Amino acid sequence: MAKIRLDQLTKQFGDVVAVDDVTLEVADREFLTLLGPSGCGKTTTLNIIAGLETPTSGTVWFDEDEVTHVPPEQRDIAMVFQTYALYPHMKVFDNIAFGLRMRNVPKSDVGKRVLLAARTMDIEHLIQRKPRELSGGQRQRVALARAIVRDPRVFLLDEPLSNLDAQLRVIMRTELKRLHAELEKTFVYVTHDQAESLIMSDRIVVMKAGGIQQVGTPDEIYNQPTNTFVATFVGSPPINLLEGKLKRINESTGQVTGAGFTCEMNPLLMKRLSHSATTSVRLGIRPEDIEVGTVRTPTAQATVAVREPMGSDLYLTLDIEGRSIKARTRPDVRIDRGEVVPIYFDSNKLHLFDGETGRTLLEG
Repeated sequence: MAKIRLDQLTKQFGDVVAVDDVTLEVADREFLTLLGPSGCGKTTTLNIIAGLETPTSGTVWFDEDEVTHVPPEQRDIAMVFQTYALYPHMKVFDNIAFGLRMRNVPKSDVGKRVLLAARTMDIEHLIQRKPRELSGGQRQRVALARAIVRDPRVFLLDEPLSNLDAQLRVIMRTELKRLHAELEKTFVYVTHDQAESLIMSDRIVVMKAGGIQQVGTPDEIYNQPTNTFVATFVGSPPINLLEGKLKRINESTGQVTGAGFTCEMNPLLMKRLSHSATTSVRLGIRPEDIEVGTVRTPTAQATVAVREPMGSDLYLTLDIEGRSIKARTRPDVRIDRGEVVPIYFDSNKLHLFDGETGRTLLEG
């Protein structure tokens, strides 16, 4: 068992509040990601879990044991860092074995466990090399092997893929998912990359300014964002937000109107609409939910400002009376820059946020 619980955790550095009253539970064997921009408190939270930082207030629990003031070496954790943190003078074998030797594991067991970990990470053929002889991806595999060789209760990973190139990141995402499935251990992962979080996580914790904005599955975070910060931070290209006025026609129909657009709301959306919804709203629509050149009653007429072919997709920057939005469509759509085209917002995929607070107006 390796359940982690953070209870009203706060960490201050002088006048700066790095972590602000965070309460969170990580389930046993869960892959949980702390996601947010630089300075949001995600790494500080991870360091508190590891015991590298002591909270100003609040407690940390592993299963039923409080570990708030327990030193890192007694928490049965393994960390993987952004910088790999390999010993440059040691061969790969010795880098992986270092932690075991420090714990006085018998020599015969060290060799077996190192080879097993190296085989798991597909670096068995590299164990006699030194870090300078390895690529970035190979060094990251060594860092992961050094972590898994200890067989800890919890893995803590601090942006371990951010130093890799784009292709290697894609490969290592798959490797980490495979590793989590095989080891069946608790993983807490820190990243600012929303694509990584959506691909790998069981749940995501979106953080901003030291606090938690939303906790949910990747599907919940993407499709039911709790506010405009979460909506815009998760998704590439980010969600489009348009200022508008909400008009309730009756219990099952309504519309949002703004500069150059009129968007009809279907009965399902009206059913989810909060009774406290204000007139001033921000309409959210993701690029993939915009139909370009539609045969339906259009939401707006838009001018194509930029075409961005992406192989499997075509991104269009559209202008609606001076407001730019992004649409993602099929690569075979033949629309040139400067053309005026009708566009339609999928009424099943709309998001509505309060115009002042940015909080979602949709329930359930």
